Amino acid sequence: MDLTQLRCFVAVAEELHFGRAARRLDMLPSALGRHIRRLEDSVGMPLLLRTTRNVTLSQDGAALLDNVRALLAQADVLDQQFRDRGRRRSYVLRVGAIDTAAAGLVPDLLHDFREQHASVTVQLVEDKTVRLLPRLLSGRLDLAFVRPPENLDKRIELLELFHETPVVALPSRHRLAKRRHLTVAALLDQPLIVPDRGSRPHSHDLTMKLFERAGLKPTIAQVAEEKQTIVNLVAAKLGLAIVPRWASRFAVSGVRFIPLTQKETAAPKLLPLAAAWLRGSRDPLRDEMIAILRLRLSRYAARA
Repeated sequence: MDLTQLRCFVAVAEELHFGRAARRLDMLPSALGRHIRRLEDSVGMPLLLRTTRNVTLSQDGAALLDNVRALLAQADVLDQQFRDRGRRRSYVLRVGAIDTAAAGLVPDLLHDFREQHASVTVQLVEDKTVRLLPRLLSGRLDLAFVRPPENLDKRIELLELFHETPVVALPSRHRLAKRRHLTVAALLDQPLIVPDRGSRPHSHDLTMKLFERAGLKPTIAQVAEEKQTIVNLVAAKLGLAIVPRWASRFAVSGVRFIPLTQKETAAPKLLPLAAAWLRGSRDPLRDEMIAILRLRLSRYAARA
């Protein structure tokens, strides 16, 4: 029996679904199943009852669940204490960010942070929200800049920051490229490149909802997962894309970024950005960075 097996048991017990529990733990369902089987072999009894349709707790599993939760809570406290002691010695802050925050917010924030903490090493991880939050929960990140998920784990503290500004990325020689502003209607019948909704729901819904509010239907020509890839596809003249303004910092030649009209951007905001960290945890370096973020938030927001 080990802590990983116990965490797997609690995740399945709470989700009652191996697929959802595996996503929550950032592991493959097959690996999750192996951990559960080894735990059941170790304790000598079935803890979960499985059918082809559902998963339920066995009587023994239900009896053990609260004790396992308490044990894991104690282990998390001990782990936090060791990490706090190590942090004071090493002066390392681990920060995760989605792509546009890594291109726009993080450089400005790190510049301001280093003015007061020049000796601190900041390790930056760029990834999607769906992958950053499990890293935060497992203690591999201290702070993350993410899109707020639909269902937030109660162990995560979330500070909503601002909404990024949508712009249109188009080839620099496109017939619309000389305009100072664009409307959604101007993009009607234009081939559009959008992110995959499974991994980037906010960015995908940005295009779909702007067209929906305009009473129009977008022409989706291509789906791509990474915004950098999307901008490169625009440069290759494979379509246009509605992206956050900070995507212009990707510096891809042959692409222009044109703002949507004020009427379009006055619509309800669709690109929220938030800071996330473990609820109840203590980290002086992280808290210093959050304090700077709060103090200069209006300046960062004006550039988003």
